[in-house]
Formats: sequence, structure tokens, C-alpha cells
Amino acid sequence: MPFLGPLAALGTSVLWSFTSTFFSLAGRRVGSMVVNRIRLVLAVIFLMLTHWVLLGAPLPTNATPERWFWLGLSGIIGLIIGDALLFQCFVWLGPRLSMLLMSLVPVIGAALAWLFLDETLSALQMVAVTMTLAGVSSVILDRAGNNAAIVQGKRYGVGIMLGVGGAVGQAVGLITAKQGLAHGFSVLSGTLMRMIVAMVVLWLLTIGSRQGQETVRRVWQDRRALWQLLAGAFVGPFLGVYLSLVAVQLAPVGIASTLMSLPPVFLLPISHFVFGERIGARAIAGTLLAIAGVAMLMLV
Repeated sequence: MPFLGPLAALGTSVLWSFTSTFFSLAGRRVGSMVVNRIRLVLAVIFLMLTHWVLLGAPLPTNATPERWFWLGLSGIIGLIIGDALLFQCFVWLGPRLSMLLMSLVPVIGAALAWLFLDETLSALQMVAVTMTLAGVSSVILDRAGNNAAIVQGKRYGVGIMLGVGGAVGQAVGLITAKQGLAHGFSVLSGTLMRMIVAMVVLWLLTIGSRQGQETVRRVWQDRRALWQLLAGAFVGPFLGVYLSLVAVQLAPVGIASTLMSLPPVFLLPISHFVFGERIGARAIAGTLLAIAGVAMLMLV
């Protein structure tokens, strides 16, 4: 089936759209830090099961200490610091704007690779970067086209900075992960290793700050938030990661990556019907321009 890979990539975007929605809803009930702590535990459980089913063991037994170092560092930067900023952005700005800001990850990654890895950008890639930045900027500046409850007050500006910070964390995390995934190491194993290190470090910090019991209590007492966390972890780290691997395996990486960058588009109707956001024409046009820039950056 020649279309199975692209369909898997589209399915990944849909699943990640729902993941951000579930985590946004849970974060508004129990707080973004609680969401990050619990979702890492759930993600590790689901990924271990996936690793067991697909690769025959719950843990990667062939990983060297060097791989653990780079992937662990990637997890700390991307999954603890970057996602902590992103999840608070979910709470303050909602999933649509947050995921649109995350579309800056490939742009920031390209800039960092140019600065530190001596990777060059072609003229078309520079155009793609400009398109992405213009599209994101258009949506951010269109306060009239966004939900008034979101853009009022200081939280809007701080939320934008949190989202950009989350994108920087993800981009740096991906660059460090590239070192750990060198020489054809399994992406699924690498993802699990990143999650494990991030979970262990974050929970050591949580227990050290005496927040462990409070974290569990808040989630256990709010069953709706618990179900939202379970749903978010299941459709993202479990189904989403699996479909993304299918997409990369069966479709060209550029096409798969482009189709997997579409959550901001799918979140337009979700944000309208679930969160009651009023979405203007400028926000829609800016989102499409940003995604077109991401697509060009990945395909050229």
C-alpha cells in the first residue's frame, strides 16, 4: 500500500493534536508540573510495552553508556525543561497557539545546527524559515482573531515566551539526541531511553522538594484529570510514537516529517469546538503559512 506511510504520518498529527488537547485540559485542573511528572511515568510504561512488543525486550540492552549520556541529556533538556515550559503554555494559551509555537522547532534546530554544527542553509531553506516565522508572527500579533480570554493581561506575552522557550528546549534536545541515535540506533529505543532518564531525574527533584505525595494526591483526587492524562499518554507516546515510526519507515523522511507537523492545522477546529476559541481568518492564514514554511524546510 503506497499510501500507508503518508496516512500513518497524518494519523500521527491527529493523535498529537489530541494529546496536546488532553494535556491542556489536565493542566488546567491540576497544574502543568503535575502533568509533566505523571505523563512521564505513563509514557515510560506505554513505551516499554511498545518496545517489548516490537523489539522483544522491555528495555534496550545493547545501548552503550555514551548513548545513555547523550539521550539522557536530550531527555533532560527537551522533556523536563522544554516540556515544562510547553505544558504551562498549554494552560495559559491553549493547545492551538502552543503547538503553532512548537512548529518553530525545525527552524530553531536549523539555526542551531548552522551555528554549532556548521550545517549550511540553502536559499530555499532561508525562504522557508522566513515563511514559518512570518506565519507564526501573524497569528501571535492577531489578538483580535484569538480568544479574548487568552490574550487579555500579561499571561499572553509570558505564554508566548514560554512556548518559544519550549521550542528551543525541544530543538536542543533533538540535536543532542542526534548524537545518541548515531549509526542507525533504534529510534524507539532512543525515545524510551530519553523518557526513562527524564522521568528519573524529574521524580528525584520532585521527591527532593517534597512534592511527590502532593503530586499523586492531586491526580488521584481529580479523576477527570487522571483520565485525561491517561488518554494523552496513550494516544501520544504509545500510538503516536508507533505511527510515527511506521510513517518514517514507509514514506520518505521529508514527506513524513511534513505531514507530522500538521497538529496546528488540526487544532483549529478542536480549539473552536472544545475550548470555544474564536479563530479569525488571519490566524488560519498564518497557521497555513507557517506549516507551508515547515514543509518547505523539510522537503528542500
